[in-house]
Amino acid sequence: MLQPELKLRRDKIRSLMSAQGIDAALITCNANLIYTYGQVVSGYLYLPLHSPAVLFFKRPNNITGERAFPIRKPEQILDLLKENDLPVPTKLMLEGDELPYTEYCRLAQLFPDTEVVNGTPLIRQARSVKTDIEVEMLRRSSVSHAKAYEQIPSVYRPGMSDIEFSIEVERLMRLQGNLGIFRVFGRSMEIFMGSILTGDNASYPSPYDFALGGEGLDPALPGGANKTPLREGQSVMVDLGGNFNGYMGDMSRVFSIGKLSEEAYRAHQVCLDIQDKVASLANPGTPCEVLYNAAIEIATQAGFADKFMGIGQQAKFIGHGIGLEINEAPVLAPRVKQELEPGMVFALEPKIVLPGVGPVGIENTWVVTNEGAEKLTHCEEEIIELA
Repeated sequence: MLQPELKLRRDKIRSLMSAQGIDAALITCNANLIYTYGQVVSGYLYLPLHSPAVLFFKRPNNITGERAFPIRKPEQILDLLKENDLPVPTKLMLEGDELPYTEYCRLAQLFPDTEVVNGTPLIRQARSVKTDIEVEMLRRSSVSHAKAYEQIPSVYRPGMSDIEFSIEVERLMRLQGNLGIFRVFGRSMEIFMGSILTGDNASYPSPYDFALGGEGLDPALPGGANKTPLREGQSVMVDLGGNFNGYMGDMSRVFSIGKLSEEAYRAHQVCLDIQDKVASLANPGTPCEVLYNAAIEIATQAGFADKFMGIGQQAKFIGHGIGLEINEAPVLAPRVKQELEPGMVFALEPKIVLPGVGPVGIENTWVVTNEGAEKLTHCEEEIIELA
């Protein structure tokens, strides 16, 4: 990672720290280390407000550099700061919403004379507006994502189940360079590479806050494919995450086994119309709730309000920020007053579930620019029949 890029990211965090009177951060969670240090390490990045960052690392043991110090345990950090004439904070932020309680307390106790505060919201705020290089990484990831999706019809075979189909599509993604992990913020959110949903499994309620659920293969991971046979007249939605370089795009496409009902094609067009309308409104300064309300209005007028974003258990959002994790800010949801800013990247996913048929709809990754929203994921958006 280029040092000027890392300094830009760190300075974004420092600017927010300064506004809250915080004079240092201690960062150790993977996504935040990638953001501020450029890679995952076992250790801690110490980020003072007015001095260069310092890395205290345990593993890997081959890190070198003037401001990198090997440690066996975090209790060595304070002594190393003093020995190297580095500033000891009066107000320190830790990743309070991400660290286990025991680790948070242990790190806080390293600085007995320091006020310790939760810095997770501040870091997530900084990460919500991407740098030019971050947008470029998402753009490149989206190209690889589309190349894999374009090959999906080639792996379908009659008689497949949804999990057999999913395995073949996952293979396409890995061969294209997908890293095979989908990072999620929050202890109650888990996911593999994404989901493939067909038929009535798309309406199966999930404990996870996803647009659509699915029963999954086991209660230990209740989401996605559940061995449903791919049957004539059913839709199949492929929603696998595009993590090709650490930055995760999101894209869903719909396929059909034979022809679908006329209602299915009409519902799919409604979702495309919602996408076009929301994208046209996604300008800097637009509150997130405006985008959500516009989507609900179109779905309601088309007669699909009770099937929009699920049946029975309906998701209460139509889009979400993405980047190093799939659930970043902003969230396109009701009563969310946060305004869009240039550099924000979000997945927009209007979807409708039809009983007996399955899911239809669309999901693409978008970046907010000064001129409006730009689509990053380019791939056929109509329903593709699998032969």
